[in-house]
Amino acid sequence: MEQDIIPRIIPRAEHRISRSLINPNALRILYRLKDNGNIAYLVGGSVRDLLLGREPKDFDVVTDATPLQIKKLFRNCRLVGRRFRLAHLHFKDEIIEVATFRASAPEETEEELDPTMPARVGAVRPSRHQPHLVSEEGVVLRDNLFGTAGEDALRRDFTINALAYNIVDFSIIDYVGGVEDLERGVIRTIGDPMIRFTEDPVRMLRAVRFAALLGFTIEEKSWRALEANAPAITLATAPRLYEELLKLFLSGEGEKGYQLVRKGGLFTPLFPGFSAWLDSESDGFPHIRISRNLEWIDQLNGRGKTVSPPLLFALMFGEYLEERAANMREEGVTPQEAVNAAVAIFLAEEVPLVAIPHRVGLALRDILTLQNRFQRIPGKRPEAILGRLAFKDALTYLRCRYEVTGEGAKALAWWELYSRDNAMPPVEKKKEPAGSAKPRSRRRRRKGVPKNVN
Repeated sequence: MEQDIIPRIIPRAEHRISRSLINPNALRILYRLKDNGNIAYLVGGSVRDLLLGREPKDFDVVTDATPLQIKKLFRNCRLVGRRFRLAHLHFKDEIIEVATFRASAPEETEEELDPTMPARVGAVRPSRHQPHLVSEEGVVLRDNLFGTAGEDALRRDFTINALAYNIVDFSIIDYVGGVEDLERGVIRTIGDPMIRFTEDPVRMLRAVRFAALLGFTIEEKSWRALEANAPAITLATAPRLYEELLKLFLSGEGEKGYQLVRKGGLFTPLFPGFSAWLDSESDGFPHIRISRNLEWIDQLNGRGKTVSPPLLFALMFGEYLEERAANMREEGVTPQEAVNAAVAIFLAEEVPLVAIPHRVGLALRDILTLQNRFQRIPGKRPEAILGRLAFKDALTYLRCRYEVTGEGAKALAWWELYSRDNAMPPVEKKKEPAGSAKPRSRRRRRKGVPKNVN
């Protein structure tokens, strides 16, 4: 039985995690749960990163307390999620996620199977109260079956993400050999990788992201399963894929991640039209600018600069969209209409697969539109261009093009100088004196109504 597995315990003297490195709010949660008689562990990426000497971005807590018990214990708690019921504890400037130990999928009995579905494991009768629900393709739709600490560790994705820090004695608890894989630099699924990637296809993108970010290799059996399951990546929900792709390409190792998703076969199902274009040539030359642009983004991230989602997608797909727009212009379409049409066609293809938000699509279109305007120096009303919401990202796009290809030097120099010389200081709102009340507006008397009525 899974819960009978004896974990490896690494005492405090044998690991590098100190409480001084743990988020203070996460520590408060751990101690509150412990003092209430509950088991409470720090888990996941925070433990992994602290053991590697990296600074964690998130601190997640897992406990034997149920979501309702957590809500009763913390006034700042909000319960979220249907696929996984979680507790979000809200603090001034952050949210700490607290989850309940979960068990593996139950063994379905014949009576539990939905007769309208194929007779296969996991095709269960859908119900709003069903704690564990799996689609016909084997994707886990709901997983709120609570279990033990050992069961919870065994249902996580990769061994390096299944380590737990025990607040009672400050030890590390390892059920799956995660410490050894950390030392070896290996990404390994827990259990059968074919099953784990089928349960949640997003795990394939997570495997690639961790491999790129940490400089690890994906274990051979897990990699073969990833290649075999790659076409099923589109079974994941489009919003989750959008979020995961942002994490991958803005991780600081986006170019490495890009090479891995291409090699593993994940890129083509997600971006079919763009991928086909990448495999072709233009004027006898292969399309390699996306790789150089992602390297440029990685360099920006390394200097602590933020890249917005519209700018990311412009730098990834800009050359492709500009070529499509140029083909339309040869047929007599105006430059503005050509860009609009190229972006619209691209988004119509992509949004069902990767849920790129409408606002991001509009900003992507504006970034590319401004490239045509930048070539007219100074053109009519250049000051109006500075007020465009996409101006900063569009200028960064032009800078990337210059640094990667050498094109656009004159336009870049002019617009950078012009924007510096004509930068408008931020408008400060007048502060009202303390205790001052806003003047009451006089109500206008309606026509035909007497001023005084006895």
